Amino acid sequence: MNFLGPFLFALIAAIGNAIFVAAQKKAIPIENPFVFIAMAVVVCALFTLSFAPFFGQPNYLNAIKANGVWVVLCGAGLFITYIGFNLLYSKYGASNYILYAVLSIITTSIIVGVIIFKESFNIYHWFSFITSIVTVILFAIGNNLTKT
Repeated sequence: MNFLGPFLFALIAAIGNAIFVAAQKKAIPIENPFVFIAMAVVVCALFTLSFAPFFGQPNYLNAIKANGVWVVLCGAGLFITYIGFNLLYSKYGASNYILYAVLSIITTSIIVGVIIFKESFNIYHWFSFITSIVTVILFAIGNNLTKT
């Protein structure tokens, strides 16, 4: 399998995520975090709608007919992600991203990829999974040492 393609797409997502995190961290806290998230979602939707024609004819009605349930589920997932990110970064800081990253390995790679979709997962993937668990443990120990 070619590693460069997935790596570049992951890098694009990581850069976007870094911008997302930095913006949430720098934003002045407001009483209702849903307002900030809602405004960010509107900007995201405008960018997405603007770029959609560059990737082919955006036939939204057909997309809803073919994938309506999945669109709703995906939107719910984005909502939960945005809320979790906002609360994590605004209350605990960007350095806690490591917890999200490792928990994503468990929820996405293991539960969704391996268990639900039966994607291949070899010994090297399992070793990386185990070391990610060790990462969370070391992070927790580091946080406890910082408090003393």
